Amino acid sequence: MNARQLALLALQKIERQNAYADLVLEHLLAHSRLIPADRHLVSELVYGVTRRRRTLDALIDCFARRSAHQQPPDLRLILHLGLYQLAFLDHIPPSAAIHTSVELARQVGLGSLTGVVNGILRAYQRQALDGAEKDPLKPLQDTLPTDPIQALGIRHSFPDWLVRLWWERLGPAETEQLCAWFNRAPHLDLRVNPLRADVNKVIQALAEVGIPASPIPEVPGALRLGRPAGDIRALPGFAQGWWSVQDASAQQVVHWLDPQPGERVIDCCAAPGGKTTHMAEQMQDRGEIWALDRHPHRLRRLEENVQRLGLRSIRPLAIDLLSLSAAAEPPAPLPPWQSADRVLLDAPCSGLGTLHRHADARWRQTPDQVQELAHLQGRLLQVAARWLKPGGLLVYSTCTLHPAENEAVIQSFLNRHPHWAAEGDPLLIWPHRQDRDGFFIQRLRRCD
Repeated sequence: MNARQLALLALQKIERQNAYADLVLEHLLAHSRLIPADRHLVSELVYGVTRRRRTLDALIDCFARRSAHQQPPDLRLILHLGLYQLAFLDHIPPSAAIHTSVELARQVGLGSLTGVVNGILRAYQRQALDGAEKDPLKPLQDTLPTDPIQALGIRHSFPDWLVRLWWERLGPAETEQLCAWFNRAPHLDLRVNPLRADVNKVIQALAEVGIPASPIPEVPGALRLGRPAGDIRALPGFAQGWWSVQDASAQQVVHWLDPQPGERVIDCCAAPGGKTTHMAEQMQDRGEIWALDRHPHRLRRLEENVQRLGLRSIRPLAIDLLSLSAAAEPPAPLPPWQSADRVLLDAPCSGLGTLHRHADARWRQTPDQVQELAHLQGRLLQVAARWLKPGGLLVYSTCTLHPAENEAVIQSFLNRHPHWAAEGDPLLIWPHRQDRDGFFIQRLRRCD
């Protein structure tokens, strides 16, 4: 298969099987023989079309006799691929985008509709791209709804409920900035392992293979790569455990926890281990870190990272925290209640701060699912809090921007636990303001 055929196959699986885009893409690329440039094109097409689905449907509606949702499923996906290349990929000539889309229709048995594909794409090209000022969304100007939230949702391809959520917190201008940020390709940040390397050593090693990297001033030990790096496992320092891939916002969670050498720390939802291994590095690999997770297969990834980074203080354990909520004492070999110096609860969440990394998440999450997650987060916080020594510190974090999963969870917990207090204001990282993943981080201190 060529790149566009493979992209179409991936989109078919995502649509028909409700499959996750990243898992589908990982599987298909693992079994393909495409050169690196074509592999990159497949990823760009699959993730881009998935992100921009609402906008692409609206463009189809502008030029087709039948609405996007009334089109044959494969025709709709082929039009998505063609329109995405024309509207959002500057490095692909319009003639190539149109020709390959027409050929794609012929290859999947839609030969009788190749004229439709050609006509819609050429009509879009004439209206949006020809002329002195190119505007990929120009055809939508006269068709957008008068409701500003719906209009913004169509232009930037988000569901209305998400746009409304941010509109109410940020206002229209910043909401548009946030949506635009989430439609960009994600950065790649590294976390330098101070037990095996330093920032300058890693920067120099990467520069020698043509990868620029620069420190992120507000996050010690964090680097941002200046261009796509390809297979990260092939980069200098990966096999030697000099660094890990981790967004700067996620790194900041452990800085807020501030674990010290010799302490006992419990990481309640640890896998795949980015924050757990960061703790061990900050503690100079001295002390005891219990890495808990309900999924054994995810803990295996943590163990692989532990081995690569050369860490000894981490003790992985597969266990369902909610099964402990009614227990008088946790079962062996877990530490007894009220024995940890610090606890991290990086809670399962809707991921609304990382929508640029998960192309289909904006379509998967719903307000009802957010409420279910908030209930789960509250239950997990109840369990996690029992491990703290008097005076101990708990950090609650999520990679979501929804107040029901953040401020509301914390306030509900504090209302029921008068011997606990929030230590300072939370850190809420807005991606468009700080150019990194959205995160919520709150310190809680046990005061009895």
